[in-house]
Amino acid sequence: MKLFGVKKYWYILKRYRTGLWVSPLLVMIAVLCETIQPYFMSLVVDRGVLERDMQVLTLLGGWMILCALIGLGANLFNVYLSSNVSTGFGTDLRATLFAHIQRLSFPDMDRFGSASLITRLTNDITKIQQVVLMAMRILLRAPMMLCMAIFFVARLDADMAWMLLGFVPLLGGGVYIVLRKGFPRFVQIQRLIDALNGIVRENLINIRVVKSFVREDFETRKFVRSSEQLKDTVVRASNIVVLLFPLMQLILNVSVVVILWTGAYRVADGDLQVGALISFVNYLMQILMSLMMLSMVVMTVARAAASFQRVDEVLDTEPSLTDAAAGKRMEHRIEKGSVEFRNVSFRYGDGETDLLHEVSFRVRAGESVAVAGATGAAKSSLLQLVPRLYDVTSGTVLVDGIDVRDYSLDTLRRGVGMVLQQSELLSGTILENLRWGDESASMPEVEQAARAAQAHDFIVSFPEGYHTRLGRGGVNLSGGQKQRLCIARALLRHPQVLILDDSTSAVDAETERKLWQGLRSYLPHTTLLIITQRVKTMQEADRVLLLEEGRLEAFGTPDELRETSSAYREIFRSQQILA
Repeated sequence: MKLFGVKKYWYILKRYRTGLWVSPLLVMIAVLCETIQPYFMSLVVDRGVLERDMQVLTLLGGWMILCALIGLGANLFNVYLSSNVSTGFGTDLRATLFAHIQRLSFPDMDRFGSASLITRLTNDITKIQQVVLMAMRILLRAPMMLCMAIFFVARLDADMAWMLLGFVPLLGGGVYIVLRKGFPRFVQIQRLIDALNGIVRENLINIRVVKSFVREDFETRKFVRSSEQLKDTVVRASNIVVLLFPLMQLILNVSVVVILWTGAYRVADGDLQVGALISFVNYLMQILMSLMMLSMVVMTVARAAASFQRVDEVLDTEPSLTDAAAGKRMEHRIEKGSVEFRNVSFRYGDGETDLLHEVSFRVRAGESVAVAGATGAAKSSLLQLVPRLYDVTSGTVLVDGIDVRDYSLDTLRRGVGMVLQQSELLSGTILENLRWGDESASMPEVEQAARAAQAHDFIVSFPEGYHTRLGRGGVNLSGGQKQRLCIARALLRHPQVLILDDSTSAVDAETERKLWQGLRSYLPHTTLLIITQRVKTMQEADRVLLLEEGRLEAFGTPDELRETSSAYREIFRSQQILA
């Protein structure tokens, strides 16, 4: 169990080194001011009250008030420092984790899952932030108070000090047993939070489907089951932890009784003064309170240990797709945009079977190729290999005759534009979404790209035009409008290779024809790779690549395939396109 895993993040914490150095000094001042009070109290009782000496009472009372004010000031300043340091640390760690997630490849993201990553960025980092806060406020305070209290007790009476120390191992053993039983449940709690977040995220993203199928009750029951499971686990873990406090209270009460019983006899025998006995009880409370505070910190860190592990798991994950040595060493640029596959096979992650089987073909620069095939033929998987969203299992993908692994990822993906099958837009205005393709694009350039993508007309029909604000994911647009905006966004990059992954499926045939013409006019020398199910689109392409169960079934011009490929003729006849 990584109780102090926070030290791994020193590279972030050192930005707040001033606060981290000042905080222990403030804690020491506050603890000294608190622990010296019972010592003063013993003197007040024994030398002031019992001897009726007002001068001693006034002098010691003044010192006690001064110590109390100094301790209060030190505590308040430390609260301010610890809040700033912990909040800043949490913010910086969250930014570091988010930046690292941005570097992860698709396979890495698939392994963690988006819901789990959201939990790690929010809930887990909040728990780690709490550890820093408690470390600065309590973790230093508890052992200092324990040591100072024992020091003053030993100063008053060594025998009583040994008696007090006898209760410490009992409490420590109880804390260890409780935490050992509770830690596995803390890990399980974080996993259940992942699952609950996943249900919420899936439901909200697909809320239209849920409502259209009238499945609100089913989704509610699914959420309640997951929520109840999380509640039961939290309750079981809390019940284990709650045992700690009655245990500590029992030890506290027993120790007070023992101290008072023993001390009373010693006072009666004249071996101990009344003021000293009162101080012993106060110091006993301070010692046990310091142990309670320390156990609370350990318990909090134990609960956060699962969060440490989960955040470390992401930060320690090296992106599976990185720039190869050649990509770092050479500054290749995509100049023309030819694409070639040589005996390419591919499978996802630890899959047992290949989705693509020794696929080989070559697309000339500036050529348009329609990629067709039945559902599950691995069309999207094929084209995702070009910008290296995934790496081939075997074989080679080349752009301009250079292995895509020999380009830097940044250069490759700037030269290969891709519009994914699912149209993804971000919250913000239409203009802000389009300028994701080129943030420096002028307004005329944006409009030109929008016209080529057949998006300009519907954009200007909105009252605010290009400044129309979109909801999350573009919920206030139709499917076809979202697709055209995504295409316009890709066009602004002026890529040498443009991949459209079934990105016109929600567009009518006439609009698609105009879109095709707009693409060819806007990017006359760009290589176009278009996944489509429409024969009319295939007929517009220079060549057609036909996949069947991950194998290259046919590759040639539309007219050639009508003569040589029975699979293409079947597609042609099914859509009733006449020669």
